[in-house]
Amino acid sequence: MDWMTMSLEARNLAFNNVAHVGAEVVQAKREAWIAASQALRARRPGHLDLAYAPGGRTKWDLYPAADPAAPCFVHIHGGYWQRGSREDFACLAEGALARGWAAALPGYTLAPEASLTRITEELRAAFDWLAAEAAGHGIAGPAIVTGWSAGGHLTALMLDHPRVAAGLAISGVFELAPLRDSPHVNDQVKLTETEIETLSPMRLPGTAKPLAIAYGTAELPAMIAASRDFHAYRAAAHLPGELVPIARANHFTILDELRRPDSVLIRAVVRMAEHGAA
Repeated sequence: MDWMTMSLEARNLAFNNVAHVGAEVVQAKREAWIAASQALRARRPGHLDLAYAPGGRTKWDLYPAADPAAPCFVHIHGGYWQRGSREDFACLAEGALARGWAAALPGYTLAPEASLTRITEELRAAFDWLAAEAAGHGIAGPAIVTGWSAGGHLTALMLDHPRVAAGLAISGVFELAPLRDSPHVNDQVKLTETEIETLSPMRLPGTAKPLAIAYGTAELPAMIAASRDFHAYRAAAHLPGELVPIARANHFTILDELRRPDSVLIRAVVRMAEHGAA
């Protein structure tokens, strides 16, 4: 896409996933996630709301496996860095939990209260906490970090943390510059030029850990291109990780994959874990 020749309206719509699918459809999906997540948290209340830093959102929800050495599915929620919570997306751990894995979901402060710089700093502190404290909660296996949308971007940034063995970035944005011209994102996130330069994974040296990159084939063209371009960027540097297109999935239905233990995405997570352990 030639961003220089596009109108402001076109630039804004290029990454507006809600407008693409429809607000009512998205709201129904969110309500279903929240209900399923509340049920999971009610069944597994033993290791929730564990603070890793001061603040209302800087907490972990942990779901240990029967085997402390089992891999740990970590999921960073999306919402363009300004919406969502770990509580609302707990149900996305269902597929991994059904395979006998542990799971862990971190929260983080949202924009505009927090800049993207602060959000990434918080998540690094979260993984520091996980490295130091998770074993005491029954989670000692390798951490496979996953994330969706904004969480996909954050997954790419967290891949270099020593506690992380491998990752899966789902429907992320990896070059931040176009979002500068998307009011539905940047009115709240307020990206700086420094953040665009230093927090765009497409501008950073890649990490030599396995990272699968997934997208739905029914997503916006700009979202599809973001995943394909980032995979090509990593592949050019000979960095491991597959490209995983999910047929007919849009930006929201792609998450259904994480709730099924034998889905394409969960199988990709398993492969990344096996690759990371090799």
